Amino acid sequence: MKTAQIKLSTIRDVQAFVGIATAFDGDIDLSSGRYVVDAKSIIGIFSLDLLSPITLTVHSGDADKLFAQLDAFLVK
Repeated sequence: MKTAQIKLSTIRDVQAFVGIATAFDGDIDLSSGRYVVDAKSIIGIFSLDLLSPITLTVHSGDADKLFAQLDAFLVK
């Protein structure tokens, strides 16, 4: 399991993120506060508070490849 903070500022960011996430075979969660949603669900993502960074959790040993693709969204 690997976690990171990400920022999805626009609708296009969410669309691009979900496109990358759905191509990934493992389970991915996003969480904001006490809410946790499937990162492959656009509706779920829009239920989170996107004004602040959200936590990305990847439940797979192959997380590094996914993180490389999501580099533009990572909070550094």
